[in-house]
Amino acid sequence: MAQIEQSDGGKKKKGAQKKMSIHVDFTPMVDMNMLLITFFMLCTTMIKSQTLSIALPAPPDENATQENSESVGESTALTLIIDTERDEAGNILTDEAGKTKDVIYYYSGFEPTIEKGVVTEHKLAAEHFVGNTMDGSRTVQNGIRKILHDRNSEVLDEIEKYKADWRAGKIDDIAFDTIARKIRNNADYKNRPQVTIKATERASWESVISALDEMQINQISQYRISKFTSNDSLIIADYKQQNGIQ
Repeated sequence: MAQIEQSDGGKKKKGAQKKMSIHVDFTPMVDMNMLLITFFMLCTTMIKSQTLSIALPAPPDENATQENSESVGESTALTLIIDTERDEAGNILTDEAGKTKDVIYYYSGFEPTIEKGVVTEHKLAAEHFVGNTMDGSRTVQNGIRKILHDRNSEVLDEIEKYKADWRAGKIDDIAFDTIARKIRNNADYKNRPQVTIKATERASWESVISALDEMQINQISQYRISKFTSNDSLIIADYKQQNGIQ
């Protein structure tokens, strides 16, 4: 509480003002602050940090020889280079539907051969994020999704068997997810693709997220994000030159 104390001690001149000292007790205010802090702590809902989970390639088999390891890696390797079309000012271009114009350059196996700054192995191809379409009752994959689907068809076909039971209610969501995860990580499927994702300096964040979504859609468990290099830029420039693209 606040108190005002008037000092009457000592002789004072006639007409002099009386001095008053003010004393404020802050103890109740401190108690109130502690109560408020406790109240807000109890009523606050803690939000967990939302992070993007990325499945990295499984480590190589320790019992496998170097020759076998390299041959398997080359046969299953698939590299995606994500690019986004932009205007001269650097603004992202969109199509009539308002969708970002993304291009996915890809090649299988090891990096195309480059000799003295010249690409001598022309195996780069290009696709887009198209998605699925329906052909009657049959779902058809298009664009880069079809490429990934075909490369991982062995795993997808096996998961599809259990998906029918899940749709029929024979197994619940938890059981299906457990089975699907086990199949995705099963090393017995030697043809599982090992995908490397790269993004050019022009690529948008949306295009990179779309590429990661395709990994989930196609049940690909072995993929990683790698750095875009000068060789990748040279390979893309060679592809555009070979196909007359400005």
